[in-house]
Amino acid sequence: MNFQIKHRFSGAVLFECELSAEVAQREYSFQIGFAVKEALKARANLANANLTFANLADANLADAYLADANLAGAYLRGANLRGANLVGANLAGANLTDAYLV
Repeated sequence: MNFQIKHRFSGAVLFECELSAEVAQREYSFQIGFAVKEALKARANLANANLTFANLADANLADAYLADANLAGAYLRGANLRGANLVGANLAGANLTDAYLV
């Protein structure tokens, strides 16, 4: 299954990847979390990305460029956000418990 991460305002595709059958059967939050991790491995620019409700628990988001991304309701428990660019990002309702922010 092909999965796309889209720009939060224009809907333009910022990144796309193929989900395995196992990931494709999971809930949306897990699918987008997987896609974000793949995008970061590919060093994709996710500025202005719509990442609402993404499950990014324990993800290594160090130095990620997430400026103006919509992370509302995202699950970021234990995520490494060290050096990530979150300028203007919407983190309303995001779970940042034990996230590394320094």
